[in-house]
Order: sequence, then C-alpha cells, then structure tokens
Amino acid sequence: MEQSGSVQLKKVLKPLQLWAIAVGLVISGEYFGWNYGWHEAGTVGFLITTAVVTLMYVTFIFSYTELTTAIPHAGGAFAYAYRATGPIGGLIAGYATLVEFLFATPGIAFALGSYLHFLYPDISILVSALFFNVVFILLNISGIKESAAFSVFITLLAVAELLLFMGIVAPSFKMENYLANSTPVKMSGMLAALPFAVWFYLAIEGVAQVAEEVDNPKSNIPKGYISAMLTLVLLAIGVMVLTGGITDWRKLSHLDYPLPEAIAIVLGRSSGWTKIFASIGLFGLIASFHGTILASSRQVFAMSRSGYLPHKLSKVNTRFKTPHWAIVAGGVVSAVALFTGTTSQIIIMSVMGAVLMYIISMVSLFILRKKEPHLERPFKSPVYPIFPAIALTIASVCLLTIMYFNLGISLIFITGLLTSLVLFIIMGKHKLKVTHDDLLQSPMISNTKD
Repeated sequence: MEQSGSVQLKKVLKPLQLWAIAVGLVISGEYFGWNYGWHEAGTVGFLITTAVVTLMYVTFIFSYTELTTAIPHAGGAFAYAYRATGPIGGLIAGYATLVEFLFATPGIAFALGSYLHFLYPDISILVSALFFNVVFILLNISGIKESAAFSVFITLLAVAELLLFMGIVAPSFKMENYLANSTPVKMSGMLAALPFAVWFYLAIEGVAQVAEEVDNPKSNIPKGYISAMLTLVLLAIGVMVLTGGITDWRKLSHLDYPLPEAIAIVLGRSSGWTKIFASIGLFGLIASFHGTILASSRQVFAMSRSGYLPHKLSKVNTRFKTPHWAIVAGGVVSAVALFTGTTSQIIIMSVMGAVLMYIISMVSLFILRKKEPHLERPFKSPVYPIFPAIALTIASVCLLTIMYFNLGISLIFITGLLTSLVLFIIMGKHKLKVTHDDLLQSPMISNTKD
C-alpha cells in the first residue's frame, strides 16, 4: 500500500503551540466530568484515585515522549504499535485512539451546550452542541497554523480563568466541608471513580497526532509535553480540592457545569461574577473541543494514508494543507454520538479507548527497545524500565476495572473492536505492508517549512 509522497502536512508548530494544544486538549477535564467521581468515591476517595491516575500519566507521558520523538507520525500510537507488533497491533491501537478522541469530542460538546443552557435556559443543549460541532470543523479545515494560533489564545484564557476561579473560591474553602460525607473510603468506590480521574488528563497524548506538523520535533515535542503535564497537574488538584470545600460537594457531583454552580454558591446566582465566569468558562471547553477535533482528524488521516480507512480520508486540501475529509468524518461521528449518548456514558467510552491505547503504547515501547536498539531516540524515558512499567500496570488495572463497572458500554466497545478486526482480516489487509517511511524506517522529519 505505497502512498503518494504528495501527502504532506505543514511543519510549523513550536513549543508554545504544542503546550497550548496539549493543555487545550485536556483542560475541559478541569471544567466538568471529574465531579462524577465524587458520586462514586467521595472527595477523599476520589483524591486518592486521582493521585494514582496522576502517577500513571506522569510516567506515561515521560515514556510516550520517547515514542513520539523517535517516530513523529500523525498516527501516534497506531504507528508505534504497527512498527512494534505489525498490522493487527496497529489496528487495535488505531481503533482505541479513534474511540478516545472521537467520543471525547461529543462529550465536550454536551458540556458546551450545558454551559450555554446555564446562562440562557431557553437555548437547547443539543442544538448548541451541534452548532459548535459545525463551527470547529470549519476552523480546523482553515489551516494548522491558524488553528494552533487559536489554541494558544483560547488556552491561555482557559488557564487564566481557572486561576481566577481558584482565587475566588479559596476564601470560602472549609476543610470540614471537604471531609464531610466522605467516609469510610472504600476500594470499590475508588475503582468505580477511575474513569472520571482519567478524564482530568485524557487526551494529552494527542500532541502525537500533530507530530508531523512540528518544527524540530527532537527538542520541541518534549518541551511541549512536559510543560503541559506540569500545568495540568497543578490545575487539576487546585480545582478539585478547592471546589470540594465550599459547600456540600454532593450538590455538584451530577452537574455538567460544576464550576459555574460553585461560583454561584460562593457569590450568589445573581452576581455579575457568576455570569461572567460561566461565559468565560466556555473558553476552556472550546479549547478542548477544538483540540480533540484536531487530534482525531490526524488519526483518521494517518490510518487512511496507511490503508486502514478509506483512502479519500487522507486527502489534503490543496489550499489549507489540512486533511479536510478526515475532519468532516470526525464531525459526523461526533454528531451521531450526540444523539445517542449521555455525558457520563460518552466519557466512559472515551476513557476505555484511551487506557487501551496507553497499554498498547507501553508494550510497543518495550518491544521497540529490544527490536530496534539503534533507533534514534532524541528523548529517552527516564528510569527505564520502571516508568513505562508503572504506566502499563496502572493502565491495565484501569481498563479491567472500568470494564467491570460498565459492562454495557464495555460490550459496545469490544463489539466494535472485534468487528473491525474481522473486517480487517476478511479484506486481507493484515497481509499487506505499509510502506510509508515513518512506519518502516527510522524517520526524523526535516525542519523544512512548506
């Protein structure tokens, strides 16, 4: 399945833009979704769960960066798994990554609709979610440099708002509120809360999907990843702890807009700050929404280019140099999901895809260390093999636990994977070789700008 050399993406992204894309992909996790974990584990139990998941992500990102810099391919985990294990492993990794990003997008869209509904009750959640879907498809088609510039702007606003939120609610924090109704801490509750702790950081690895568009990936990718991870850890802990101590946290454990509601409790619903915060809160959701569309489209593009999806999806727009059909395809999947699921269900589906991808990526790292010891690795995982082993172990426990507590969604997830595998084998694609240089050789993309 030799691909045309004309399929090229612009290489223009710098460390600040990578930081913005990485933080932007994830930052909506601080705005909503994580609070469902309180319902399962209470504040203290969920704090412990989040600490374990944070350890998984820190060790994972340091390990994943080795793969991203050694094989800067738009397919991310799909490319690493293909190179390490072959076509079947590539398919499984590609499927997991697609599920993660394609379902994260409608989950965030639901939250966008909910924030608008909080401000203007007459606006339908579903209608506004579909509206954002269309607008950001068009923005992503317009060009990677334009999209990245937007990411920097919107992410800086989102981070500033979270810092403002913490400053406003901190004086009202009471430890007795945070600890109330949260004992005894039970293992079953902490395990059930795992997907909502993962949601805090889910999609940070999406930077790998724009690796082919990075200027000087050897140095810029590690800078973008590590700075983003540090930013997100500080924001996640600050938002979660402070929010849990301002009132009876159970009032916030079922909402898609916990932060505006928290501000309303502190300042009053009629306060101008409450309305302003809810309005600005859209920035964080928009940053992640934009980022997940960007990442999912590059995954579709890469798998199409390698023959795993219809070839038309790898077409690059001659004017904007973006994979326009891949972007549209992701938007269609997002729209369908909006009509068929709820926020919590979509989050769980997305998280399942993510943790399966983490598992495959760490396995690929171990295999490639032995299979290709001379592969150029501009960044090596520190404390190898301990870091990737920690990430692999925690991710495996997460996947098994999430499947146990969500059997219905797990059945849908597994059915989709098995169906993809059967069709892949029936079509004989498992016997074909992908000849794209980034998969079979030791690629380091040049820094020449188009």
